[in-house]
Amino acid sequence: MPIASSTTTSSRLLALLSMLQARRDWPGVLLAERLGVSERTVRRDVDRLRELGYVVHAVKGPDGGYRLEAGSQMPPLLFDEEQAVALAVALRLAVATGAGIEEAAARALVTVRQVMPSRLRRRIDALEVTTAGRGDLQVDTEVLLTLSSAIRAREEVRFDYRAPGRSGDAGPQPPRRVQPHHLVVRAGRWYLVGWSAEREDWRTYRADRMTLRIPGGPRFTPREVPGGDVAAFVSARFKGSGSAHTWPCEGEVVLHRPLAEVAPFVGDGVAEDAGAARTRLVTGSWSWAALAARLASFDSEIEVVGPPELREAFGELSRRAARAARPA
Repeated sequence: MPIASSTTTSSRLLALLSMLQARRDWPGVLLAERLGVSERTVRRDVDRLRELGYVVHAVKGPDGGYRLEAGSQMPPLLFDEEQAVALAVALRLAVATGAGIEEAAARALVTVRQVMPSRLRRRIDALEVTTAGRGDLQVDTEVLLTLSSAIRAREEVRFDYRAPGRSGDAGPQPPRRVQPHHLVVRAGRWYLVGWSAEREDWRTYRADRMTLRIPGGPRFTPREVPGGDVAAFVSARFKGSGSAHTWPCEGEVVLHRPLAEVAPFVGDGVAEDAGAARTRLVTGSWSWAALAARLASFDSEIEVVGPPELREAFGELSRRAARAARPA
């Protein structure tokens, strides 16, 4: 819909810039028609954008027109209201990623916020984001950028990896070589999903434990993540399962506690009322011993419905507990 002729120059420039960003080439006649101005006014507005630092090339041809290109330096950015709100929300959430950009995101948010109309500022100020458990898990931004570039370029990466529980007395280790495929955020931590040619298997690596070696390795032909869904693949790996939707060890019990007390803590399990202040629970874990210990944490009498492996795990858990309770 054409913009009214009374529209100010600044709002018309914003509309012109938005259109130039939306598609590669714009005929001058079509721009003039959309903006409700003459082609001469469009030419003047294009010159104003150039003065602001935007690189707008004239396109030759029967229709003529314009094309917005990337420049050598950052020009002042113009956003409509929806874009400005989306940007501010993204900046508020940036602190939760652990990507090492918290300070820069905070400064950018201040810059965006101070030029917003008061009605938009109120919407942004109402959004509160709290993060917990961050600790020392922050990732160097350069690591993330380098990994992203390697993924796009399909180039192998080399890196040293601080594996958990490994002592520095083990001596220097050769760098790992991995074909990077995806960067994934899970529970506030960044992970690289890649194919290890040395182990002939898919692996996940915490980005905060990686120290990249420069240069990287050769280019590679990308392969598909098992199942084709990287989120499901990572979820399955964390469960120790071949499927993202199941645990390798799954059991059913009846807890002598009402459903209201159990439901908030079942995670991805399934709980239902079993009557008489009891709850039937189906849940899983990466091992039978871990599943028995998790169920014991409900501090309740437990009736094992099945399978037999879970009953045996409770027996072993009780023997371990008895040994631990003996005086030293």
